[in-house]
Amino acid sequence: MKPVLTSLAALALAAAAQAQPQLPGPNFPAFHTAGDIKTSCDAGLKGARQRVALLEKRKVDGGWLAAYDDLTVYLEDHQGPTDFVLNVHPDKAVRDAAQECSLRWADFGSSLGQNEKLYRALQKAPKKDGIDAEFVRLASGQFEDSGVALPKPKRQRAKQILDKLTELDQQFNKNIRDAGTKVVFTEAELKGVPASVWEKAKRDDQGRIVLGVDYPSYVPVMRSAESAEARERMWRAKTNEGGQANLDLLAQIATLRAEYAKLFGYGNYVDFNLRRRMAKDGATATRFLDSVTGAVNEREKAELQELRANKAQHLGTPLEQTTVQRWDASFYSERVKREKFSVDQNAFRPYFPPQASLQFAMHIIEKLMGVKYERIANPLWHDEAQTYVVSDAASGKAIGQLYVDLYPREGKYNHAAVWPLRGSATRIARTPAAALVVNFDRNGLTLDEVETLLHELGHAVHVDLSNTRYAATAGTSVMHDFVEAPSQMLEDWVYDKKVLKLMQEVCAECKPVPDAMVEQATAAKHYGKGGLFGRQHLYASYDLALHQSAKPEPLPLWARMEGATPLGYVPGTMFPAGFAHIAGSYGAGYYGYLWSLVVAMDLRTAFAADKLDPAVGKRYRDGVLAQGAQKPAPELVKDFLGRESNSQAFFDYLKK
Repeated sequence: MKPVLTSLAALALAAAAQAQPQLPGPNFPAFHTAGDIKTSCDAGLKGARQRVALLEKRKVDGGWLAAYDDLTVYLEDHQGPTDFVLNVHPDKAVRDAAQECSLRWADFGSSLGQNEKLYRALQKAPKKDGIDAEFVRLASGQFEDSGVALPKPKRQRAKQILDKLTELDQQFNKNIRDAGTKVVFTEAELKGVPASVWEKAKRDDQGRIVLGVDYPSYVPVMRSAESAEARERMWRAKTNEGGQANLDLLAQIATLRAEYAKLFGYGNYVDFNLRRRMAKDGATATRFLDSVTGAVNEREKAELQELRANKAQHLGTPLEQTTVQRWDASFYSERVKREKFSVDQNAFRPYFPPQASLQFAMHIIEKLMGVKYERIANPLWHDEAQTYVVSDAASGKAIGQLYVDLYPREGKYNHAAVWPLRGSATRIARTPAAALVVNFDRNGLTLDEVETLLHELGHAVHVDLSNTRYAATAGTSVMHDFVEAPSQMLEDWVYDKKVLKLMQEVCAECKPVPDAMVEQATAAKHYGKGGLFGRQHLYASYDLALHQSAKPEPLPLWARMEGATPLGYVPGTMFPAGFAHIAGSYGAGYYGYLWSLVVAMDLRTAFAADKLDPAVGKRYRDGVLAQGAQKPAPELVKDFLGRESNSQAFFDYLKK
């Protein structure tokens, strides 16, 4: 009978393989060695140059725009994977090879951006409708921002600067990613920290616990460790991540950006960078931040006094002799929340196992936007990375794919982000793909972390539900100060009791979160808004000031600006050394997080009656997400809301 059983098992496996949905597009390429990267890089660049040469000779007719977008498709498929894998591959040699390859692609890209033949052809290309016209407008802007219209000497300098900025940004991130920062603690110093955070951690030769500064280690220590000395060591290690080397790199980056803006006749990089965004210029962005200041400052000061009183009571010290330090803020904020609202973020972990939480977040999107996620067996860059096929629920048609990398490891990107690996292009039935990368505790998620997960999934949804004619205008290619809005909009969903009950539909064995805990968490969410928005305001203001400075000095500027805040600046610390956002694509654009939050809160008003209303979700999917950048962001918002966007919902929220 044994052969029969074996045959039946084989048949069952074969049937399961046939039943498994197929990826609608190509799989992420396998890079096993540095040599694989080199081979792929050489072939990819050779093919790219050949395609540019053919496009330069092509007749400018009704098919030229499609041919130009074919080049975007090629670059996504050949450059995109190496640009991504340098952030996630477990093998340092592969990551290093990918970084080297990425610099070669950057050199190709800066040359492409200054290709006068393609730029002139783009201006002449026939446009059949508004989608074509917007594609030409956006692509023309990219050429112009790359220096195509500058005189030759300035154009050459522009290319040198662009290539150098890419190199500096990559080195900045590499310094953080490969630092391997560790902090040692005795068990006594970790009193209050859940044992699940440290009991399986490595020990040094003295038996002390060795923790990294990844979020599953850092956040619980900062929120829960009774020892102020332990919190301080962890906080300083994280705050100084990147070190003096990254401060030097950031100074070079800001200086080069200022020089770049001057090539185009702008007095600073902020005005140059914002001229094609919703804000238009630095003055508008600054006025926006100033409008937030008044609503935040007094609240932040009042919250700090409450933390101070709690610390004095906790330690039994006189109030007038008690000072709240930077490493105290999270700890005493959690104490106040527990005392006032009976909320302990760690208490949520048993209700949100990581894998079930991912399925829960996806299920929200399924209910709201009429799609279906199905996991498939598929080898990727790491054994724990996952693959999902995204299908339209009504038709069953596969429309996109999603890769997910949930847990921290050495050398991996250590924040939370989504990479748009491939854009949609209906003209060639091209389906999109995104990669979601986070660093979660294997023991479960706090409600804050579930909120982060839904935020990042929101970016992936923006990519995967894109349904644009051209890949170049797909998904998250929207204006940069709008790109966070679709994700920020969804953050509020985790505080809805009806939404949270969806967890049992994907995880029957998971205990439902008690309604009382949700109500307490919702009340507690409003506590600490002063500190939260005060910090975001500082980041955004610092970014603008750094990029408006005639002589950028990252640390002195930060020390002055942070020193003016209620908690002040701690001498010897260097937060900007780890501020990777502004070393990269958010440079002179970090204000966009607050700007897009205003838009996000306005978008939420359409879902006020029911956060799972499939009719509103479908209208949002079709009118906003599917459109990508085929229309300017303000038009997308106006079309969806039926009116111009305003700040009312945001300022109402700040007052709560």
